[in-house]
Amino acid sequence: MGNVGQKMFRTCNKHSRDIIMTCIPSKRTSNDDVERHPSNIETAAQMDNIQHLPCTPKTHAAGAAREYTHHVMERAHHGGGWLLSGIICINILILGLALVSGSAFNSVAISAVHRQIFLIILLLLTMLWMLFYSAITSRKEQAIEFKDNHAGPVWLRAGLLLFGLLSLLMDIFKIATYVGYLHCDSAVKVAFPVVQAVFLMLQTYFLWAHAKDCVQKHKNFTRCGLTVALSTNLVVWMAAVTEESLHQTEIPDLYVNVSHKMYRANYGGKKCKCSHSACDTFKEAFYFLYPFNIEYCLFASAIVYVMWKNVGRLVEDHCIHHVKFRPKEVCLGPLVGVILVVAGLVTFILYEVDILKEDEEKRNRALLIHFTMNIVIVSLMCLSTVIGCIIYRLDYREHVSEKNPTRSLDVGLLVFASMGQFVISYFSIIAMVATGARGYLNALNLAWAVLTVLQIGLQNYFIIEGLNREPFHAIMEAALHTNAHSFQEHVDMSSINEGKRSSYFLHLSNGKPNWKRRVLKEVCAFLLLANITLWIQPAFGARPQFDHPTEIKFYRFTMWAAIVNIGLPFGIFHRMHSVASLFEVYSLS
Repeated sequence: MGNVGQKMFRTCNKHSRDIIMTCIPSKRTSNDDVERHPSNIETAAQMDNIQHLPCTPKTHAAGAAREYTHHVMERAHHGGGWLLSGIICINILILGLALVSGSAFNSVAISAVHRQIFLIILLLLTMLWMLFYSAITSRKEQAIEFKDNHAGPVWLRAGLLLFGLLSLLMDIFKIATYVGYLHCDSAVKVAFPVVQAVFLMLQTYFLWAHAKDCVQKHKNFTRCGLTVALSTNLVVWMAAVTEESLHQTEIPDLYVNVSHKMYRANYGGKKCKCSHSACDTFKEAFYFLYPFNIEYCLFASAIVYVMWKNVGRLVEDHCIHHVKFRPKEVCLGPLVGVILVVAGLVTFILYEVDILKEDEEKRNRALLIHFTMNIVIVSLMCLSTVIGCIIYRLDYREHVSEKNPTRSLDVGLLVFASMGQFVISYFSIIAMVATGARGYLNALNLAWAVLTVLQIGLQNYFIIEGLNREPFHAIMEAALHTNAHSFQEHVDMSSINEGKRSSYFLHLSNGKPNWKRRVLKEVCAFLLLANITLWIQPAFGARPQFDHPTEIKFYRFTMWAAIVNIGLPFGIFHRMHSVASLFEVYSLS
């Protein structure tokens, strides 16, 4: 028995060393050793612990070695550069926030030109780093040995490409507008959209090609470059949100009534006149495209952040289950969702036409239609989400145990972005309740705010639960694999054609989804289209928070404008991020 035990220990130890050595590249520099591994003493101690583990079955030793390897892999991508890159990111963001906030007020000596000079510098630095990465780092031997297949899915990169093209069109309209003011205004206002247009094209190509990279060379420099790119996109996002908010914010006369004239950014001042007649047209056009530029910056920031998390990461070699989007599997959800989108667009157009009129009756009617339509939408969303959550309780799929930076970011952004809409809704609830919610408009506003809080909470739970479930296709493949082995054990395979057997299992895997899957897909499709409707309205200028005067009178304009202009951009992003997450939940169901 003693000889048998010694042989088993030697076999387990040899197997553990083989697993560890195969996961660690043999060709490395001294700097990579420092970043990738713990100290030699610590490694030896941990190896000694593995060797003294009880390993009666061989698989237990393999599992222990695999856990140690995973621990090494998790620690491997945390080199000294992550702290430096974080410091760089924080400083750029704070400096950018100060410049963007300062340039938003006319009484401050910081102008839009100063902010744009700062942004041009950031854009140029980011482009230089991207060129260096594409030309040198990514082409070095063993620089990118691993790919994170969860990062940068096709639908996310396709959305980035679409928003990038629309943002490029916005920059073209900006250039055409600012050229008309060159005779009396700064040339920086033309230079900024030109540089940003080049940046959009370069960054879109860069993220499309390298979103999945797990870099193993120049790790500290790559981390710093990625945080500069992340900071640049976030500062550009802050600048775009500020300009859009000032453009849409109403300046009321608190002593008489709410004024319905919109604040417009004043380029060149009253004395500076445009040299061509199309300035006003181009200006309205590029303001109309601002929402797409805002979403582009956020999409790019998310992809860059995942790339930063993956620097130095050693991804385990496991099977990736590719999910497919099959719209033919659903019918009712998309149909009702399309009806809501059309109704929402009609309501939005009527709202924008009537709200600018001086007739108080037409303005109240526009608010009535807007509040009623939104109450109907969020009520249907609450009902469908509850149905989806009930199906989750009946679903047999297990939760995903694998660590995934992309999934963690999706969940974090979903929860964080929803805080913006929560803040606006709760402030509205307090104002309505404190004033007694007198009048039908106040009652509708209160109902809308309460239902919005309920809907966002339920939807967040539904999405997070769906993202953390095992894909149905992975379970089906495992079941088919088990059935195939069982089939081979009990049936004489010599009498069965191999091609027919393969087609049989393929037919099983591609069969129609059961009723639980169908219901989940219907719910996801409906919620996806409903969120698009709720994104369109505020993204393109619907501001009932300023058209309905109760909150303004309760909180005063300065405080209420700050609440709305800070919270609403996050609420708009939450709707678009929910669309992306629901698309993935649909694919996994």
